[in-house]
Order: sequence, then structure tokens, then C-alpha cells
Amino acid sequence: MLVVISGLPGTGKSAVAAVVARAAEAVHLSIDTVEDALLGAGLARSWATGVAAYEAVRAAAEQNLDLGRIVVVDAVNDSEPARDTWRRAAATADVPLIFVLLTLDDEVEHRRRLEGRTRNLANVHEPSWEDISIRRASFEPWEDVQLRVNASESIQHIANAIFSRLRPPPAIQP
Repeated sequence: MLVVISGLPGTGKSAVAAVVARAAEAVHLSIDTVEDALLGAGLARSWATGVAAYEAVRAAAEQNLDLGRIVVVDAVNDSEPARDTWRRAAATADVPLIFVLLTLDDEVEHRRRLEGRTRNLANVHEPSWEDISIRRASFEPWEDVQLRVNASESIQHIANAIFSRLRPPPAIQP
């Protein structure tokens, strides 16, 4: 099974993905981590490098899906070409795909989270609130998202909503 957790930066994708992957004993793959490594290896900061990160994660996802592992991906996925990456991966591995979209309509909380977060990324720059506003305005409509979750809920609440889609749901370790 391929679980793709999506949403704007600062909505908690990586935190939720880590909880879900840990509980499901799944592989967690993050676009930002791979893009950070690509930039660290000397690739230029560009649209092409971002696409390369998606493709590298897709290849790793397919490899792990072929091994029978559950794979949890966290990525913004604000365009149909990005989403098609995961549709192709699930089809290639012949596994179910679950798209999860985290939304956070409370702009004060979203901005607080974005500006207060620290990540272990040396080369991927944190987006500004203005960057997020622009990205929100250009976020393409999404027709086949299976689960929309308000990211103002706790990480455990969001994870439980995702677990309800997994068969059988994993046991959550305290």
C-alpha cells in the first residue's frame, strides 16, 4: 500500500508521516530530504531538481512496494503532474493508493507553525509566509483525494484517521 500525505508546507506532513510509518512499520520517504541531498550533491536549485526529487522518491517507493512494504510519502503535491507520480508508482507496483490532504485554514496557526519549525535540512530553504500564500493560491484542485484532514487536529488524531484506511490498522505504541 502507498500512502501519500500531502499539503502545504507547515501543515505537519512529515510529523504525521513519521507517526504513521512508525506504527505501521512502513518505509517513510520525504521529498524534502531527497531534494536536500540532491542540492547538497551540487545540483542547482531549480524546478528540475524538485522533479528529480519526486522521481527519486518514486523509484525508492516502487522498490519498497515490490518488497511488500507499506510506503508513506510526504510531499506537497500541489499539481496534477506531482500526484501522477504516485498514481504511476501504485499502478507499477499494483498496490492500493491512499491520498491524504492536510489542510490548515487557520492562517495564524499555520504561520506560527511555519515560522517556528526547525528541520535538519542544510540545503532546502524554509519558505516564507508569502511563499505559502502564493502556493496556496496556485494549489490545483484535487478530485481523487481519499482523505482530507484538518491539520489543526492532533498528530495522533490525524494518524488515527489514516490508520482507519489501512487494513488491518497497526497497533499504536505509546
